[in-house]
Amino acid sequence: MRGETREEPRCAKNVLSAMGLSWGKVVRTASGGEDGARKRVRQCVLMILDAAPQPVRKVPQRSEVAEGDTWDLGPLFADAPSWESAFEKCKGMKGRMLCWKGKLANPVELAQAFEEEREIDLLMERVGQYASLRVSEDEGDGAARDRSLRLDHLSTELAEETSWMLPEIMRINESDWAKLMQHPKLTEWTGKLEKIRRYRPHILGEGEERILSLVGPVLGGPDEIFSQLTNVDFRFGKVSDEGGQEVELSHGTFASLLQRRSKEVRRAAWTQYYTEFEEHACTLSASLAASVKGDVFRAKARRHTSARAQSLFPDRVPGAVYDKLIGTVRANLQPLQKYHRLRKKVLALSELRAADLQVPLVGAMQKKTKYEEAARLVTEACRPLGNEYVGVLEKGLGSSRWVDRYENKGKRSGAFSSGSYRNPPYILMNYREDVLSDVYTLAHEAGHSMHSWLSHRAQPYQDSHYPIFLAEVASTFNEELLTHAFLEGAAKGDRQLRAYILNRQIDDIRGTLYRQVMFAEFEQKIHEAEEKGLALTLDFFRIAYRELLESYLGEVLEIEAPLELECLRIPHFYSAFYVYKYAIGLSASIALSHRVLQGEKGAVDRVMTFLRSGGSRPPLDTLRLAGVDMESSEPVESALKLFSDRVDELEMILG
Repeated sequence: MRGETREEPRCAKNVLSAMGLSWGKVVRTASGGEDGARKRVRQCVLMILDAAPQPVRKVPQRSEVAEGDTWDLGPLFADAPSWESAFEKCKGMKGRMLCWKGKLANPVELAQAFEEEREIDLLMERVGQYASLRVSEDEGDGAARDRSLRLDHLSTELAEETSWMLPEIMRINESDWAKLMQHPKLTEWTGKLEKIRRYRPHILGEGEERILSLVGPVLGGPDEIFSQLTNVDFRFGKVSDEGGQEVELSHGTFASLLQRRSKEVRRAAWTQYYTEFEEHACTLSASLAASVKGDVFRAKARRHTSARAQSLFPDRVPGAVYDKLIGTVRANLQPLQKYHRLRKKVLALSELRAADLQVPLVGAMQKKTKYEEAARLVTEACRPLGNEYVGVLEKGLGSSRWVDRYENKGKRSGAFSSGSYRNPPYILMNYREDVLSDVYTLAHEAGHSMHSWLSHRAQPYQDSHYPIFLAEVASTFNEELLTHAFLEGAAKGDRQLRAYILNRQIDDIRGTLYRQVMFAEFEQKIHEAEEKGLALTLDFFRIAYRELLESYLGEVLEIEAPLELECLRIPHFYSAFYVYKYAIGLSASIALSHRVLQGEKGAVDRVMTFLRSGGSRPPLDTLRLAGVDMESSEPVESALKLFSDRVDELEMILG
């Protein structure tokens, strides 16, 4: 069994010796001799095995993981020395862009400068992807971290060398700019130029831009501290499962333990997990406060009205979209409270706690799904998107080894997809066979990876990188296809299985829409507090987060004091104003998937066009072309209506 060690039966030879037997005699008697003797020996052996200590589930070291279960980074670099050669080549690119200084108002010179910059960026992106993935697979690997830190230093130096470019482009006057945009040499760069020009009010002078480029790694410090502390230094200890078997508690096993049927196991794991956060709460709150201060500093330095405004600016998302999202969800909390009451009733709990929110309500459907089966399920669910999509995905999840499958010591928690231009879009997983949500996580990350694969092959480099705003549509779209495949397949005539899948979809919408919007509101509160000059102390975070817990969950859920610390363990808070995109993405994907699955004419083509569009259009415009208007509250309301309908159906099945 993966990740386990097994001891021999404790003192087996001593026990046999006390009975006047030897192990050899046991073996001979068990394989021949009288039936009665064989029976007694068999009973003896079973007693010894029953008395033996059960295996302790351990998280393996990276070196203990089978190669076939890891990603194949060969398409990036064959090995570390190959990476070092590429890194040296990157270092040799220092100074190359300086020759264009003072020449960018000339369209021919500007086009050549952009082409040179693209060549550097392509190699740096590939080198950066490899370095980042090596750190993610084992954050305690000193050599991997050394590569990453050296690359960060070089990236800062290159950014410093090109800090003059944007200010110089911004100094071009309006009449010359109009001529520039019409020049045939710049045809393929008009999208990039238009995006650059939008930033004109927020681009500083050359000296100021240089300072901001230098301070970048410093502002990233809180995220690095958080990651090192929670992924490497934390020691959660061990907990016992229902059978008394010790399980090493980690970010990965925590998710698994919260799905156990035993209330005692769930709550013991939850308490022990949060105890570690409690013991480091002051450090974590200081780290989060520093991250927020960095966000506000960037916004002020760039002359944005707020940190939120700066975050929304690149995607051209009006603040009203953010506010409307929060308002729409807050106006529809009753279906969530109804679901919590159903959960409390079905689980026969006197009070509902946070540790009780992840366990499936249909316990009999718990089963293990091997990774290979999960990959097949995801691939088959995506068949409505056509043979090209399915063929590439099948190889990526299998023989091409895009996926780093299982947890190991030091590995980054959670999951992500990481792609560089026209290279494999790799997927990090911490896959657990006994957690059905991990099948959905695989579908989610596969959606990101296929989005990268398609956009990188349909768009030039400068237009290929889609914004996160669109990324969450592609990923949750795949999850919707997977749910449909379950409900229309094995679960169609099986009430119990149907209840299980309905429960899963309900929990998905709850986690992606309700929960992420609560997170989004928290981010807004803490950044507004910093902008008003309030002190971001541990007590401030706890109080602010508890107020939201009471508003969103407090009607039914028992709010325990440690739950206030949840705000200190969310990695996305170090990428401020990111989480609202999950909620937007799910709402849009539900609308798009329904059209595809209902066979609406042109729906598949519109979705594939969306996936190939990369960053060639503003995200809201791209979604409108796909058929969804996110400036309207209708997609969010429809997603919440689906949640309410699913809760009603689940209640009917479970009685």
